[in-house]
Amino acid sequence: MLTLEICLVAVLIILNGLLALSELAVVSSRPARLKALVAKDAPGSRRALALNSDPGRFLSTVQIGITLVGVLSGAISGATLGLRLENWFAAQGMDADWAQGLGIGLVVAIITYFSLIVGELVPKQIALRNPEKIALQVAPAMMLLSRVTSPLVSLLDLSGRIVLRLFGYRNAPAEQVTEEEIRSVIAEAERSGVLEPGEREMISGVMRLADRPVVAVMTPRNDVDLLDLSAPQDELRKKIANSPHSRLPVHDGNPDELLGILQAKDVLNAVMAGTDGDLRALVKEAPIIPESMDAGEAVEMLKTASVHMALVHDEYGNFVGLITPADILEAIVGGFADEEGPAEPPAVKRDGGSYLLSGWMPADEFADLIGITLPENHSYNTVAGFALDGFGALPKVGEVFDRHGWRFEVMDLDGRRIDKVLATRLPSTRRVAV
Repeated sequence: MLTLEICLVAVLIILNGLLALSELAVVSSRPARLKALVAKDAPGSRRALALNSDPGRFLSTVQIGITLVGVLSGAISGATLGLRLENWFAAQGMDADWAQGLGIGLVVAIITYFSLIVGELVPKQIALRNPEKIALQVAPAMMLLSRVTSPLVSLLDLSGRIVLRLFGYRNAPAEQVTEEEIRSVIAEAERSGVLEPGEREMISGVMRLADRPVVAVMTPRNDVDLLDLSAPQDELRKKIANSPHSRLPVHDGNPDELLGILQAKDVLNAVMAGTDGDLRALVKEAPIIPESMDAGEAVEMLKTASVHMALVHDEYGNFVGLITPADILEAIVGGFADEEGPAEPPAVKRDGGSYLLSGWMPADEFADLIGITLPENHSYNTVAGFALDGFGALPKVGEVFDRHGWRFEVMDLDGRRIDKVLATRLPSTRRVAV
């Protein structure tokens, strides 16, 4: 009889563990992963998704089971095992009051210990390691339990909703995935070896691209080679031959009024065919987009354009730059080497923890690098713009300003453009090793 009672308590503890395992596995499962498993027609996936989509009823079902197990376990431990141990202590000559307290106390302590380890902690840790897989395995049994206890589950679920409304929670929380959560998952995937470091950088680049305006990705007007069709033909052919670009914007004497794009291959074909008299006939129309357009929208426009280049204009209609698929690719994976050598790095970490920053470095990448948060409505898109915003005017080499716990010093100017900035953490904000 004693062996049967101990086995019954053990079964109840294990049953409690299975319920705790099921509860955490289903609740922790990500709906997106469950939907992917449903698409693959994985066994139990539809039931698991149904339980996950209605957590109120599922939690009520599990709580009914856990409560019943707890009541039965407590009754057996106190009324049977505790009493047996109490009688054994009394038979050994112990005082009756002491025997009663010690007998029940020891039984409760032992059962509580095993309930915590076998019935709670270990099952929940197992559930957290692979929630979706376990959810698929336990879903059929949990669905059956939910149907058996349906009347009581409905009562508990309704009661819970009423109490939640009293506390001001009227609607179920919408499923939302924030950008920070995605970045955290990507970082975790890299640490576990699922993603290579280069893959993480590309994914992060794609996410940043969607948040940037075109003006933060384009090639600015100062760096654009323009062709003036009013110049002599020989001079134009020489400029086309010496340019590293295969497509060049053209104008007819007024650089603010662009006519379109001239492609080097069209000029070459015309020369070979002997029909290169007037280059104007070779000019192709290019899409014009506002500088406020998102880079993601610009990508879609470039995909459908006959010429894979778009001219960027400001709100006053002035030409401010152009954007090409190469600009998009560089925004995602970084700069490429050219004929003059390797691409200039956007930032170089120096001894002491300071950073030498290029003026063209995107502001969001710069903020992530040194761990600061930029204002939501900032009007700049590069490190140079950030520095101009800090100084309030074009600075001189050697001038500094402090912001966000860092000191920024202008190291080099390229004409009226800030070329290099040195960022140094201020002493009061340095992390101290404990």
